[in-house]
Amino acid sequence: MIKKTKIYVAGHRGMVGSAIVRKLKSLGYNNILTRSHDELDLTNQTQVQKFFAAEKPDQVYLCAAKVGGIHANNTFPAEFIYDNLMIESNVIHNAWKVGVKKLLFLGSSCIYPKLPDQIIKENAMLSGQVELTNEPYAIAKIAGIKLCESYNRQYRETHGTDYRTVIPASLYGPGDNYHSENSHVIPALIRKIHNAKANQLPEVVVWGSGRPRREFVYIDDMSAAVIHVMNLDLAQYMEHTEDMVSHINIGFGDDVAIKELAKKLVKIVGYKGKLSFDLNKPDGVLRKLMDSSLIESLGWKASVGLEDGLALTYADYLKNKSLLRSD
Repeated sequence: MIKKTKIYVAGHRGMVGSAIVRKLKSLGYNNILTRSHDELDLTNQTQVQKFFAAEKPDQVYLCAAKVGGIHANNTFPAEFIYDNLMIESNVIHNAWKVGVKKLLFLGSSCIYPKLPDQIIKENAMLSGQVELTNEPYAIAKIAGIKLCESYNRQYRETHGTDYRTVIPASLYGPGDNYHSENSHVIPALIRKIHNAKANQLPEVVVWGSGRPRREFVYIDDMSAAVIHVMNLDLAQYMEHTEDMVSHINIGFGDDVAIKELAKKLVKIVGYKGKLSFDLNKPDGVLRKLMDSSLIESLGWKASVGLEDGLALTYADYLKNKSLLRSD
């Protein structure tokens, strides 16, 4: 069935945005708006204003963001906070100005306090200090959530504004950034271990101690969850959220130590050398496992296990490595 809803996916070239576009097309949506950064600079207020005034989409998926791992966050903190604040403010405000009623904002689990003492529920946001290694990015993401909530609180009754946020666990899968220092942990490890195998290097050095535990969600699971949340009936969504705690966690339900993750990738890649860990590099938060019981109660659950997802991701890397972002 062809669905005519005009949908703008901001950040369609990134891993999340491209997965959402794929999923929307598979569901029959064929009126999907996309723009590259060269065509539309989302940090530029005038450009964004003109785009929304001309196109007037029915729905917006706000996936565009400046992203990166610990090294990138530490090296470019001003860029991370400025670019993300501008993208969120410009897109959300101009969507509202032209009457967009449904918008979904992609948050990040870094909004939650460091050193959590339990599995992280949605109401943990702003209950403590975020991890300092990516604080600028976290603050920008919190601001995006509060923009959505504030526009809902002020304009839901008068304008029908319905802007929602999801908080994914660490994402991985096809289309990721494979830079060895500016990427997230799984793509960075895939590239590093693959290159070590290809060049017959005796050792792969992993950042940090390997002790931190992380929860990973395969990107195609994530895209299905995002669209599921966007399409939830408003009464059902409001029944299960609060005006000022409106975001929904999207997790796998289990976590893995970085050391164990690296060992799984060594096996998948077929690397025969040694793994070592650089204790001079920061670990970040030691554990980050989210409570995803809310999204599960609303009808979604992750289906791709970690080992299957890693194998799919490495296969995609081998197929497309000459085309992937690695700079």
